Amino acid sequence: MRQKERQIQQLPARAADRATKTGGSTMEYGSVEGKQSSFTPGKRKRLNVVAILVSLLTPCAVFCGVFVALSFQLHYWSPSISWFSVTAGLALAGIAGFLARRNQIREQDPTWFTFAALAYLFATVFGAILGDMNYWYNMQPFYDIENINSYPDVNPARERGQQLMDAGRVYFEDGTGLDISKSMSFKNLDRYCVAPIVHGQSPLDSYDFWAVGLNCCGSSTGAFQCGEYNNPKAHAGLRLMQEEQRPFFRLAVQQAEAAYNIKANHPLFFYWMQDPVAEILHYKTSGFAWALIAIATHFAFNLLCVAGAALAFSKLAQDV
Repeated sequence: MRQKERQIQQLPARAADRATKTGGSTMEYGSVEGKQSSFTPGKRKRLNVVAILVSLLTPCAVFCGVFVALSFQLHYWSPSISWFSVTAGLALAGIAGFLARRNQIREQDPTWFTFAALAYLFATVFGAILGDMNYWYNMQPFYDIENINSYPDVNPARERGQQLMDAGRVYFEDGTGLDISKSMSFKNLDRYCVAPIVHGQSPLDSYDFWAVGLNCCGSSTGAFQCGEYNNPKAHAGLRLMQEEQRPFFRLAVQQAEAAYNIKANHPLFFYWMQDPVAEILHYKTSGFAWALIAIATHFAFNLLCVAGAALAFSKLAQDV
């Protein structure tokens, strides 16, 4: 009996000796001291391949979704739905940020959720900015022109502006040209230049068709050099669709009316050119080219960010 009592008394001492030899702790499970961080010294942290792929591909998907929604037909036909894509992108960034914060509280380790939150925010904001710019400069003029009428064989001496209020492309009769002698400009930061489109040399009862351009004329009469003004084969016009510019061109026409004692009852404004169809297609190709460049640039930038984050996380694991 005495021998058994001695063995029982020696058990705690033996357990302590084993813990000392192995460098461990008697509190291995169920305690804060037993919990080991993924960046514990002496342990090599493996790269999370799935997290890297997700961080590489999903921000690009967010950027593409927001950019396309704000660049193309969805923005034209339903602006509110297109802008909802921005809300969805910001919500996704917020969810990733919440998961990053929760993971930080639990483990106190840097996570890919933090990177994802920042990447989603960047993709949403810049996708919205670049997509909206592409829409206003390229795709909206294309959609506007495509959805209004084209008129052939228009004679400025015969037709009136109110008859062609829905004109997008106008092809004038042979013998139609610009009367540079009655050109005029209005200065408001930019110079808004106008010149009447006439048929023959006879004065018109109402000068309703005007060629226009920005910063392509001087203050003196006859200095109009906008569009294809010197192309003898140019007999067509592409309608001015920028609403914000129209009042300034109208002021230039009013100055021309006062200076040359003419009338312009219903002035319509056109870019003077030979082939309006080619110009419309230029808007479309420019819009798609801008989209490809923006998507490729974002993918390359995000690839560099993912590589940098992977390297930073790996170095942090080694330094802890």
